[in-house]
Amino acid sequence: MEANSSTTGPEPFRLFDEKSQSGLGFGLGFLDGPEKPLPPPPPCIEVLPSQVSSNVEFNVEPVDLDGLTLLKGRVSTKEVFGLSNSDLIPGKYEGGLKLWEGSLDLVKTLNSEIQSRQLSLTGKRVLELGCGHGLPGIFACLKGARAVHFQDFNVEVLQCLTIPNVNANIQQKLSATANNNSAEVRFFASDWNEAHLILPHVPTDDGGTKNGESVDQAAGYDIILMAETVYSVSTLPGLYKLIKKCLRSPHGIVYLAAKKHYFGVGGGSRRFISIVEKDGVLAASLVAEVTDGSSNVREVWKLHFK
Repeated sequence: MEANSSTTGPEPFRLFDEKSQSGLGFGLGFLDGPEKPLPPPPPCIEVLPSQVSSNVEFNVEPVDLDGLTLLKGRVSTKEVFGLSNSDLIPGKYEGGLKLWEGSLDLVKTLNSEIQSRQLSLTGKRVLELGCGHGLPGIFACLKGARAVHFQDFNVEVLQCLTIPNVNANIQQKLSATANNNSAEVRFFASDWNEAHLILPHVPTDDGGTKNGESVDQAAGYDIILMAETVYSVSTLPGLYKLIKKCLRSPHGIVYLAAKKHYFGVGGGSRRFISIVEKDGVLAASLVAEVTDGSSNVREVWKLHFK
């Protein structure tokens, strides 16, 4: 949702401020002609929990997910980025301050998969790509994951929203249960094309070290979580390559929540799944479909090695 909105539920996808699409320096290149050059990608760095922003007002409110209650942070897009009424400006701000519907769908699906014994997060290495609020990764933390790493395009999103939201949810849970067995939680800012260079559990080509940390060939993430990451057609191949580099073979699993089609921008879950199926390395199965009438059809998919 728009972080400074007065409403409490997630909103449908809007690429630009509907009142003014001019002056943002980017057009829908894949619809209107050749894409205009994007600015350089953001820095590819690890953001430490101690680097949480103290200059932006952060508030939380509960969100109920079929009986499961998590906390949802709220910050002002204008305060963080100097933007208002813009969900996404490609190459500058990728919508990380909004709570997207797919994030809620993904948490509900993970909870259902655990209840039906189709999934266990206990002791697993988990990566949430395009995390924003980080609710799916937070859920993994609370369900016994050994390590949960959060990745987002923007450093500012991690500092102003993700880190404080993770802290708020985990601290609430620990205070309620007096359980100190928490996951290793880390935060990384990068785009899809460079994320593998900094994520610690991604195997290197030679089995060497990364950022001074040992990485063996059996490394990789057991579970990769993604919500609303497949809206841009031009980024889908890079995202898919990143998944294959990050996913632990042969038993790693990817959960993807997204709209079936993002009307007006060309992406969607079906466009991404077509890339997966054409490549032939991963198998894809539809786990859940949401047709609540509040937006276009949403889906949750599961991917695994064939």
